[in-house]
Amino acid sequence: MPAKAARAANRTNVASTKPSARSGEAVDEHGNSLRKAFYEIRELIVHGRISPGSWIVEADLARRLAMSRTPVRSALHLLQREGYVLEHTNVRKSRMVVSPLTREDAGELYSIIGHVEGLAGRGTARLPKQRRMEIAGQLKSLNRQLRAILQDKTPAAGAIFDADHNFHRLIIESGAGPRLRALHASIEPQAERYWRLYASSILNDLHLSVAEHDAIIDAVVAGDPDRVEKTLQTNWENGCARLAHVIEMYGERGSW
Repeated sequence: MPAKAARAANRTNVASTKPSARSGEAVDEHGNSLRKAFYEIRELIVHGRISPGSWIVEADLARRLAMSRTPVRSALHLLQREGYVLEHTNVRKSRMVVSPLTREDAGELYSIIGHVEGLAGRGTARLPKQRRMEIAGQLKSLNRQLRAILQDKTPAAGAIFDADHNFHRLIIESGAGPRLRALHASIEPQAERYWRLYASSILNDLHLSVAEHDAIIDAVVAGDPDRVEKTLQTNWENGCARLAHVIEMYGERGSW
């Protein structure tokens, strides 16, 4: 082959191996679809719209989300890795199911969150006094919301969840670093599943949680890292014990 023709052929071969703008857009589109599928499926699971223990039919789920099966399949594998779904195998075949809600699982989740928030609380306790007092004021405001809900004869579970969630989220935002925040963000929605599905049975113990929040606030005001860590862990440990009692009465959701 003449040298000129060889150089032209080589340029053609090199060009054909380079990713086109279209292929890059396709990768971005798939990544966005995967993220969308992950968060939408997780939301359905956390809010109980897909019941614990339910079989997951990939095609049905894709139709429900109005997207192709490819991102849905990938999202389910990610959700399996994070504990929201699991693979159930019998003699004939293997299928994905929504993870059940069990006392053992709740104990592990609440313990992890308690320790993560305890570490974040130590950071909050070490803040400069002026900033620490600002945080304490916000925590008091959120706990007052919970007290007001206690006086309501028909308390709304959603309002309780929002106030309690914001109380604990403030501790994370004020005292946790990026790695601790990422760990908390991956675990918290799993614990939220329990709160949402058993919430109506835990409302009678709300006053206990409010009192435990008071102890957390006092420790933040004092700027005592050990006390803040301990009171946060105690709040989660006691919350887990209260939840375990409810699960014992009403049964585990989705167990087989």
